[in-house]
Amino acid sequence: MPRRRYELTDFEWSIIEPLLPNKPRGVPRVDDRKVLNGIFWRLRAGTPWAEIPERYGPPTTCYNRFVRWRKLEVWDRLFDAITAAYDGDLQMIDSSSICVHQHGANAKKGGRMPPRDVPLTPDAWGAQRAA
Repeated sequence: MPRRRYELTDFEWSIIEPLLPNKPRGVPRVDDRKVLNGIFWRLRAGTPWAEIPERYGPPTTCYNRFVRWRKLEVWDRLFDAITAAYDGDLQMIDSSSICVHQHGANAKKGGRMPPRDVPLTPDAWGAQRAA
């Protein structure tokens, strides 16, 4: 099966796999790589846990493992290891922005706007002078 977008590469998996908690007793665990890809899919998509595609395993498994590893600080170890492995080869830029329509900038909600031909003075806005 080809690797899907945003799933772990073989290089990333080789770094992460030895850092994962290992519990050999009891019921065999769902494949860690599959569950991790499901967790990353859910975080990227922003959907509810129940909407994780079936190819990543049961949604409850993804959720439980995410919460359990958060309590055990596994995520911190994973991200530190991946960051160290890339050693500056990877750069991320936050491109999120909030765009405001030009007519919505610096205006109070429900405020009045003077006509275009009126100069922007306090009198044009109907402001009263202080006594």
